[in-house]
Formats: sequence, C-alpha cells, structure tokens
Amino acid sequence: MLSVRINKIKSFIANPLNIIGILALAGLTYTILIPLFQMLKTTFLWSQADIRMAAQAQPGKLTLYHWARIFFSDMSQSLFYGPMRNTLAIGAAASAISLIIGSGLAWLVTRTNLLFKKTVSFLVLVPYLLPAWMYSMTWLNIFKNDKLGGSAGIWQALFHVNLPDWISYGFVPIVASLSIHDSVYFYLIVGAALSAMNSQLEEAASIAGANRRQILMKITLPLILPAILSAFILIFSKAISSFSVPELLGVPVNFHTVATMLYSSMRLRMQAEANALGSILIIVSMLTIFLNQKMTGRGKSFVTVSGKDSLNRLNGLGRWRLPASFLVLAGLLLIAVVPLLLILLQTFLLQEGNYSINNLTWHYWFGESIYQINAGEPGLFRNENLLLGLRNSLSIAFVASIIAALLGLLLGYLIINRKEKPVSRLIEHVSFLPYLIPGFSLSTIYITMFAKPTWLVPTLYGSLALLILITVVKELPFTTRAGISSMIQIGEELEEAAKISGASWFSRFRRLILPLNKKMIFSSFLLVFIGAMKELELIIMLVTPKTETLTTLTFDYAEKGYTQLTDAVLAFIILIIIFIYFVLTTIGKADLSKGIGG
Repeated sequence: MLSVRINKIKSFIANPLNIIGILALAGLTYTILIPLFQMLKTTFLWSQADIRMAAQAQPGKLTLYHWARIFFSDMSQSLFYGPMRNTLAIGAAASAISLIIGSGLAWLVTRTNLLFKKTVSFLVLVPYLLPAWMYSMTWLNIFKNDKLGGSAGIWQALFHVNLPDWISYGFVPIVASLSIHDSVYFYLIVGAALSAMNSQLEEAASIAGANRRQILMKITLPLILPAILSAFILIFSKAISSFSVPELLGVPVNFHTVATMLYSSMRLRMQAEANALGSILIIVSMLTIFLNQKMTGRGKSFVTVSGKDSLNRLNGLGRWRLPASFLVLAGLLLIAVVPLLLILLQTFLLQEGNYSINNLTWHYWFGESIYQINAGEPGLFRNENLLLGLRNSLSIAFVASIIAALLGLLLGYLIINRKEKPVSRLIEHVSFLPYLIPGFSLSTIYITMFAKPTWLVPTLYGSLALLILITVVKELPFTTRAGISSMIQIGEELEEAAKISGASWFSRFRRLILPLNKKMIFSSFLLVFIGAMKELELIIMLVTPKTETLTTLTFDYAEKGYTQLTDAVLAFIILIIIFIYFVLTTIGKADLSKGIGG
C-alpha cells in the first residue's frame, strides 16, 4: 500500500504541469489572496492610528468601528454616500456613452460600406494608447474657468465667456473624459463579435422580408448581446475605480468619488476606512459580473457561422456614405489627434493662457533653472527628475511586460490542458481577482506586506522590484485570458505528436508552444507595456524619491500647478507608447484586441 502511494507521488512529481500548477497556485495565493484577506482584515481591527480618533481603541482587537464610521457616522454622507452616488452615476453614464460610441463605430466598420475603414480602425485605438487623465488635462486646457485661480482655458481666451463650473469641473467633464478613453473597449469587443457573425444571417432575413429594424433587433443584437454586456461590465468596473480623472476634474470643486475618498483616507492615515471603501468597490464589481452572468447565461456567447462572408449590402449607407464617412473621420480626429496637438502646444507657452506668438518658448523642453518659473524646475531635457522617471518607467514597463506575457501564456496553457482539474479552475478564478481590486487598496497592502522581510521574500518597499511585481499582478487577468484564447486555437494533436516522438515537456514548450503563441506574447507584452507606462493609481502610494516614474512625476507637477511641465512629460510618455506600439504591431504583428477582448 505504501509503495503504491509512493509511486503515485513520484508519478505526480514527474509531470511538470502538476508542479507548475502548485507553484502557480502558491504564487497567486501569496500575491492576490493574502493581500485581499489582509485588506478585509484591517477593516475589522483597531490600529495604532485609531487611538487619535477613538479613546476606546485597542490596537489589534476586533471592532466594527470603521464600518460604522462609513455607514452611520456624522461623516458618512461626505465619506461614503455622496461619493458612492457620484461613483455609480459616473460608471453608468460613462458605460452608456461608451456603448453608443464604441458599438456604433464597430457596426459602421464591420457591417457597412463606410469609407476610410483602416484609418478609422487606427484612430479608434489611439485613445487607448493615451492615459485617461490626458483627456482631463485637455479638457482643462480648453474649458477651464478662472474660479480656482490661474489662467482660464482656450474657450474663455477666444470667446471671453467664463464657463460655469459644471462644464469646467465635476460630473460632465469626468464622464466625457472616461467615455472618450474607454469607448475603445466596446469597439474591440463588439467589433470582434460582429466580425465573427457571418453577415449571411442578416441577408437571409432581408430576403425573407425583414426590414432593417427587425434584423437589428431580432438577429444582430441578440447574437452580440453577451459581448455588449461584457464590455459594459468591463467599462463600468474601470470607471467606478478610476482615480486620476476624478482627482483632476472633480476634487477642485469638492466633487468626490469613492476612489478619491479612498486616496484621501490613505493620506490621512485612515487605512481601515480606505480598505473598507475598496472592499465596497470590489463587491459592486462582483455584483455587476454576477448580474451579467445571470442576464446572458453561463457559457453563452454569440453564434459564429462558418462560410465565406460577403459585403452586407443590406447595411449600405447609400447617399449618406460620403457625409457619414467624413463625419466619423472628423469626430475621431477631434478626439484622437486634437488633444495631442493641444497638449503639445501648451508646452511651448511661456505663460499659460497666452496664445500670442511672442509667448512661445522652448523653456519647458530645454530651458535652465529659473526660480521665477515653476519654482526653478528646469526644462524637460535638463531635468534630472525626468531622466530618473524615464529610466524607472522603462525598466518597470519592459520587465513587467516580459514576465506578465510569459506568465499569461503559462497559466493559459495550464488552464486549457488541465481544464477538468479543480486546481486549474481555481487558478483561472484567482488570476481574475486583481481586476476587481482597486489599485490603491492593493498598493497599501503591498506596502504592509513588503516593508519588512517575510518568509523567503526580502524587503521590497522602495525598490523597482515591488513596482514590477504589483504591475504584473494587476495585468494578470488580461494576459491570462489572452493566453487561454491563444491556447484554445492550438490543437492538442501537435503536442501529442511531439510527446510520442520523445520530446520532453520543456522541449515541447520551448520549441512548439512558444513559437505558435508568438503573436499572443507580443500582444500581451504590448498590452502590459502600455498599461505600465500609463499607470498611476496602482503605484502612486509605492513610489519613493528613488523610484519616481514618469506618471507620478506628471501627477506631482499637476498638483503643483506646473501645467506646461505636466504637459511636456505627458507628451513624452505618449511619444514612447506610440513608438513601441508601431514597432510591435509592425514587427511582432501584435494585436491589442487579443489582450483586451480575450
């Protein structure tokens, strides 16, 4: 009996996938489940910092004080209820507007004879390459009024009209910025669903006598509804946890969201309250995912009909083809190119708000330190802070992208090849959890976890290693799903043939799996690289003077009111992202939609 058990153990150990599965589960537990447990745990414990707020505080003892403070105290309205109303309103509005923009463009590109399709497809992707808070800066450059001091925006400079606060700050600009940035998710996900659905279905209905409205409502929409709902949940979850846009456009007029209150609570050393707010955001996101599954049904998807597709003359734009094409092109140029030009223009203005030729300067790019300008901060290419931020940002982005892409493929391979095993299903579910955890909450727990040596892990706080680790963990939901999508398309018979010929697992993975998934690796690398270069809320609590990044430098300049320097660093980040995007899509044939929609 003992020998049988020993043989089973040896057989188990001899299979590399079993070892990889155990290591993967252990790693995910340590980097995801334990931080999530710690986050929830702190909300039910007194901390040393609570002594200054409550005389009855006993550090380390159980308490409901923090939850009661959020839901039932005198500050509940300003700490939770008001921000939660704003958060849900922003999430719903941004998701709805993104649905209209993204799905509309996806339908025009995939289902009509729209002109300039290749140009439109590229321009739709541009907002994703840019940080969401870039649109906040653009909005302020155009619509800022003079209520908060400093110069007003372009609108007031040109038309001498002082815009009301609700246009300059608050709900309207926040929703507009998020909708423009996030509509790309609808375009990619819904566009993929429409492309997979053969247009002959609609043509057959047309031949049977159905009109356009009937075809849209009874055939097209039901088939792509799961894709629409998935994109809606994705954008809603992103919008309610968004920090940078509400911080720049809402906080100046005391328009708070749960994310901005979470940040404020952390800065005031109210970590338990901050973690409670983060837990509430996680619960809201989980509820939306649960409702999505209930509405679409687990395992349902849009139908794919094989066969050669033809141009769907049913949806030809007719005499509206030319004006509609130019209108779409003009709109995309307005949201994709104009903001870049405005950001760039701002970097050449010596005095903000003065657009005369005499006010143009190269100071914010090449100027030396002058105390009267931005308290002596030199121009970008003479600025040591920029060089440090550039080195750190590129190090984090490149290393995290390589690790996350390979991990995503490895986990995808494991999940597909062990899909009937409970461990694989558990790994799939756990790898998705970072998507639900607000970046601030995860970062504060990582500070606690890695501020001192734990087990075999040394102190990581204050190092780039911690920023790389948290970036990999946060991007894992996307790279894992990209790995799963890629592995589904590879037949098992290829690896079986290699196995029969005597190739070891490592040899099969290196010579077969990696080459066949090269496009997925490049796509995941690009996805993580773009995310890492734009990342702010995930790392802002973790950076130290030695680990400053370009995004945290930008946010620091924005808080100090150094508008031109802020825009210069932002333009520099965008230039790097666009350059890497063109290199990887041209050489590596990377496809962002495989990571976002996968």
